[in-house]
Formats: sequence, C-alpha cells, structure tokens
Amino acid sequence: MSWHDEVLDTIASEFSDVTDVAQLTRIVLRLTLAGVLGFLLGFEREQAGKAAGVRTHMLVAIGSAMFVLIPQQTGIVPADMSRVIQGLVAGVGFLCAGTILKQGKDESHVQGLTTAAGLWMTAAIGMACGLGREATALLSALLALAVLARVPRLVALVERVAGPSRNGGDAQDARPRVIASPDDDRPRRS
Repeated sequence: MSWHDEVLDTIASEFSDVTDVAQLTRIVLRLTLAGVLGFLLGFEREQAGKAAGVRTHMLVAIGSAMFVLIPQQTGIVPADMSRVIQGLVAGVGFLCAGTILKQGKDESHVQGLTTAAGLWMTAAIGMACGLGREATALLSALLALAVLARVPRLVALVERVAGPSRNGGDAQDARPRVIASPDDDRPRRS
C-alpha cells in the first residue's frame, strides 16, 4: 500500500460516522429543518428590526440540533442525553442574557426580553429537530411565529376594545411623573 492509498484510507475512515444513505438522509433532514425553522423565526425578528436576526436564529437552531444529534448517533444513554440537554439549555441561557439590556437607572425599562425568549425557543426547536421530533419542532415554530407576529396585534385590539389594563403596559406609566408648569419654576406631580 502506497502512502497515497494510506492517506485516502485515512480520509475515508474519518468520514465513516455516516454508515448508510438512510442515516445521511436523517442527518440532512434534521439539520436542514432546524435551519429552515431558525430562518423563519429570525426573519420575523429581523423584519421587526431586532438585533438577533436570521443568521443568529439559524445558527442557534442548527447548533442545538447538532448538540443532541451527535451524542444520539454515538448511542448515548437517555440519562446522559439529559445532561447534554441541561448543558445546552444553560449555554443558550448565557447567549440570551447577552441580548437583554437594562436602560439607564430605571430598573423597569428592559430591552431584549422577547429576543432572548425567541432565541431560547429557537434552541428548543433545534433540539427537537436534532432528536428527530420534526412534527413537534414544526408545530412549536408555528406557535412561536404566531406569538411573535400576531399577539402584539391581538393585545392592541383588546386594549382598543376594553381599554388599557391598570397594571398592563410599561411600569413607567403607573408612576407619577414630575412635570414643570410653564408658569411656575417648581416641579409638580401629575
């Protein structure tokens, strides 16, 4: 055997984790579906002008699918898979925490919670794809899209019909504001 044949055999053995066409199809389907569902969620967020868009959501979905797909391929036992999932959820939690911003000294004004929750949901959807739960992933993505795109409109409609709730809306609205009267230099509460 020449060195050339030895190199080719080594390369072939490195790609031996996919043993048949059925397994290859399964891997491609799961990762592609995770990417497509991540794209849909990211596209909605990007259209809404949010920081985490298509690429971020796709990478989170595909990465989450890979984190559970690879151990599953190696024959991991369910108890160990639960630890993989726990680590994945914790890691995504750190990623999501990076999207949350507190504005100024006002602790009630926080931005990025919906983006963080969307990334968290995207990771769960990717995980479902990686575990071969494609129908669950698809239904979850449709529900997430409905929440992101339609619930704000539903809330606006309900508020128009019923009026804003007493403690709904921004916490700033419930606090008295200090205003200055045009005739007076002293601040007053409104």
